[in-house]
Amino acid sequence: MNSRHSLIRAVSSLLLAAAVLVGSPAHAQAEKSPAPEKIIIDDEGFSLMHVMLLNAPGVEVLGLTSVSGNFWAPRGAAMQLRGLEVMGRTGVPVAQGAVYPLVNTEKATERWETLYGKLTWKGAWMKQWAEPTQQSTPPYYAPNDLTNLPWGAPTSKASPEMAALFMIRMVHQYPGQVTIVEGGPMTNLALAQRLDPEFASLAKGLVYMGGSFNPHRVLDDRSAAEFAREFANSPRREFNIRFDPEAASIVSRALWKKITVVPADPSTATQLSRKLLDRAAKAASPALGKLIAGLEPGFPLWDEIAAAVFLDPAIVTEKEDLYVDYDTQFGAAYGDTLSWREHYQPGLGETKATVVLSVNPRMLEDLIVRVVSAK
Repeated sequence: MNSRHSLIRAVSSLLLAAAVLVGSPAHAQAEKSPAPEKIIIDDEGFSLMHVMLLNAPGVEVLGLTSVSGNFWAPRGAAMQLRGLEVMGRTGVPVAQGAVYPLVNTEKATERWETLYGKLTWKGAWMKQWAEPTQQSTPPYYAPNDLTNLPWGAPTSKASPEMAALFMIRMVHQYPGQVTIVEGGPMTNLALAQRLDPEFASLAKGLVYMGGSFNPHRVLDDRSAAEFAREFANSPRREFNIRFDPEAASIVSRALWKKITVVPADPSTATQLSRKLLDRAAKAASPALGKLIAGLEPGFPLWDEIAAAVFLDPAIVTEKEDLYVDYDTQFGAAYGDTLSWREHYQPGLGETKATVVLSVNPRMLEDLIVRVVSAK
């Protein structure tokens, strides 16, 4: 009898232990581990921002889309394909986007400069700097010229699907789950919104690098100061928006669940220094480290801030909720940022956005190194 009772007690103890294990926090956490954050990266090339987001734990990159800005969209798509090959991520699709802005043109921009002064940066239309700088003068290419790609020509091919259609398909396939991370002009987003009025409302949100509110020089480094000085006389002008102001205005008036704006303002306290590139390259895999080490230093961390704000909002040290739009009148303020606090907005459909005004540069750099080394 005693042995029978002992056996019953032993079995009961085992069952109780199993029940506790099944109901333990560790087991519950394993069952309830959050799904990866689904994103689409829209940009004009392949940069450290892409590496960060592709390598970050808990992030599922549904695809890369290219748009004309710093580079023409066909060149940007080729760079994205090659970057994915270097990272061993060729399963991520690349969809080429708009080659030209909605309204703005290279000739119109040249005409604007004869009326209102020289622009600091013109991206794919850039032929020379207005004055000597430490940064190299980028080669001038025709829209479909794919020669001299920085890491060689890709062997993989872009999707036949256009970028705007790819974005629309993804937000319908994953309603309320897809965040768009925008690092370039917003032509593709505007096209998607015009093709499908539900596009923005079906996305989880939009994080974009663009716009300028009131940036000031922070770093003493000469190359950093060169980019900050343009804001002394034109504090509301920024390239991504200026390249396609009409697209930016359409996107700003769409019904997004959440918009996070990363303007030029926080970038003046940051720099893609040689020291940071070497740190990141050393932490990354050999192939990826070679790509990172070959990036040109001296530029602010524009797109990288946008990626970092998405990955870890704790890096933000100052922000404000504002209604944001962009000037589309062809005059001296063409492409300039417009903003209003509550009660002062014109009420033409502007969507309230969270505007990031400053970040912690050290946390930003540490985050970059950490995510590029993630396995």
